[in-house]
Amino acid sequence: MIRNIQLTDAKAIRDISEFSLGYKTTEAVTEGQIAKLLKDTRHFIRVYEDDVTHTVAGFIHAEAYELLYKEPGFNILGLALLAEYQHKGIGKQLLQALETEARARNYRFIRLNSGEHRTEAHAFYEHCGYSCTKLQKRFIKEW
Repeated sequence: MIRNIQLTDAKAIRDISEFSLGYKTTEAVTEGQIAKLLKDTRHFIRVYEDDVTHTVAGFIHAEAYELLYKEPGFNILGLALLAEYQHKGIGKQLLQALETEARARNYRFIRLNSGEHRTEAHAFYEHCGYSCTKLQKRFIKEW
């Protein structure tokens, strides 16, 4: 079933983020971010919980994306599933939940960035009706 994220999902989200996306962090950081983002209506976060085992096996996280020159939409910040739950239609269900919310908010689009090497993910998004509109480099400055 797809449901809202809860603080108790922190360990599962941390694990999925590391093993499916390659992002290492701590459970404490994840829990803190969940607590903060739950209060922010610009964020949409849903998890997939297995109805039988009650395992949190995936999530989608998007944020409102607003520009001076375009109507608002969503930017997908993360969509990931445990390997054993992939290719079962769950990712598509998570995307559909986001699309339903986007329409309810009168958003006009959903966008995302995906690493160049993630060709299987690219095929998934294309299968779900998303188009690659440009290739780009990401620049970041951290402190």
